[in-house]
Amino acid sequence: IGHVTATSGCIGCQRTLIVFKPNQGEAHASAYATFDTRNTHLVLDFDATADEFVMFSGVMPRSYAGGGVRVNIHYAMTTATTGTVRWEVKWERIGDGAQDIDADGFAAAVGVNPTVPGTSGFLDIATITFTHAQMDLVSGGEGFRIQVIRKATDTTNDTAAGDAELWAIEIQEAP
Repeated sequence: IGHVTATSGCIGCQRTLIVFKPNQGEAHASAYATFDTRNTHLVLDFDATADEFVMFSGVMPRSYAGGGVRVNIHYAMTTATTGTVRWEVKWERIGDGAQDIDADGFAAAVGVNPTVPGTSGFLDIATITFTHAQMDLVSGGEGFRIQVIRKATDTTNDTAAGDAELWAIEIQEAP
């Protein structure tokens, strides 16, 4: 389960709820992002020619108020210094009696197409904002999974060459 951080007395802040690092990713039988290192940083490589994904499981902090979240994707590019990358995220609520874990039950994907950093190896932070409904109604204290996808086959919105390297996922409470 990801690292949980709490902030008190912060008016208007976007409180970090959970941080996931690459070693917490759950590989699937196929089309999964692969582990790699950049310098000594562990990253997950997402291919430039095929859709690949990774899943992270967690428990939403009980302090989460239910007003939606922002998912910040911290990533770098292996070689590309121009173009855009298509990131999509799906949520699956695994609450009390909400999901049979023998089957998947992800909500529809929400995506973003950020321009990649102009220098290979520099991190970019792509932000996707979710309403409570878009995040499958996950509430405080409930289990969930998120699926992070590089939609490389979306050649209109993913034009960057080379692997995208996931460095971290941060989930923040929406203001």
